[in-house]
Amino acid sequence: MMKFLFCLVFMIPLSFLSRGYWLSQYIYFLLVFLFGLSLSFNYIYMHLSYFMGVDLLSYMMVLLSLWICSLMLLASSSVYLKGYYSDLFNFMVLVLLIFLFMTFVSMNLFVFYLFFEMSLIPTLFLIVGWGYQPERLQAGVYLLFYTLFASLPMMVSIFYYYGFNWSLDYFFFYNSINSTLFYVCVNLVFFIKMPMYFVHMWLPKAHVEAPVSGSMILAGVLLKLGGYGLMRLMSVIVPVGIKLNYFIVVISLVGGVLVSFICLRQVDVKSLIAYSSVAHMGLVLGGIMTINYWGMCGALTMMVAHGLCSSGLFCLANISYERLSSRSLYLNKGLLNLMPSMSLWWFLLISSNMAAPPSLNLLGEILLINSLVGWSVICMVCLVVISFFSAAYSLYLYSYSQHGKMYSGLYSFSGGYIREFLLLILHWLPLNLLILKGEYYSLWI
Repeated sequence: MMKFLFCLVFMIPLSFLSRGYWLSQYIYFLLVFLFGLSLSFNYIYMHLSYFMGVDLLSYMMVLLSLWICSLMLLASSSVYLKGYYSDLFNFMVLVLLIFLFMTFVSMNLFVFYLFFEMSLIPTLFLIVGWGYQPERLQAGVYLLFYTLFASLPMMVSIFYYYGFNWSLDYFFFYNSINSTLFYVCVNLVFFIKMPMYFVHMWLPKAHVEAPVSGSMILAGVLLKLGGYGLMRLMSVIVPVGIKLNYFIVVISLVGGVLVSFICLRQVDVKSLIAYSSVAHMGLVLGGIMTINYWGMCGALTMMVAHGLCSSGLFCLANISYERLSSRSLYLNKGLLNLMPSMSLWWFLLISSNMAAPPSLNLLGEILLINSLVGWSVICMVCLVVISFFSAAYSLYLYSYSQHGKMYSGLYSFSGGYIREFLLLILHWLPLNLLILKGEYYSLWI
């Protein structure tokens, strides 16, 4: 792991070179394949060095981080072409990638917590520095305070657990704590990051105000930090979890139903995609909280699938925004006439979003539905509604944006660039090919 970290650190001077922007993107892409060569099907930790190592769970998350950061630079070419401080932007993406890499490969709970919180800073800079509207400052404050509100209780509970267990290494998480206060303090920061319904309001604001790169990394990786943390710490909180997880599952499923209704009345494309993320991550949270094998495998599958699918949809929303200068569905109409080749990609990614085969979302939903129905048959009511309305708001987004009469104020437009098609292909291909290798998501436990 140390060699990958050194590789990322030595790229910092490269990010300030005049031609370093595209070179960085190629190197991230190369790192994905180099990291891919180090895969092992063994469920134990591999590539140990200092406090770092990867099992299949953290391996998938690191791979997703590298892939999404590579595509972030590909999606944000306007930053480079128009000279919006592209070297600083490149540096921010690199710093964020290093923090995420360290979060996922650390095998110590405190180091994990440290980098978990540090990943907030570059994200905030991306939103405030390269966002589009003046409201981005408010969105940044929302993001900051929601996360920091829960971070101090978690730090205190980590120190408390150290005094109880005398180790914060994942290897030695044998002693569980039967304390409701500890359960709430540890998990609240993960619930906010997921985000769970009731503490989700920062997410739509952050997505709507963020540039495309900010939305991609938020949807693609940062929401997964919450699920990853819950999976890692579940062994510590099992005694309380058996009694209290009931409430979290109910909140996440009922919240998923309510958010699905909210999606149906959105007129902002990015806002609709952001709210659909809350519904999908509600399913993931429900699956983790059942504490069974199906739920854990389904949660990991759904996190990877949602990371690729949601990130691709935000790219599509940005492609339309760059041409029409608006994200409103009232103006983004009749796109089938404007960009017929883009409509194919809208269709492919929206069909993946509603878990149509052969997307990875389908595998994730099957596993999660099995897990939740096995846990309690009553969950079926909410799951039916979430699945139905997932299709409803996805079709609403597609039909409303692609069909109808074009906005009469359009005076120029262009079809897709090769860069944009490459960007969308690199989201869609792994999303629909990874279902053939489902064992990646089931062997880590």
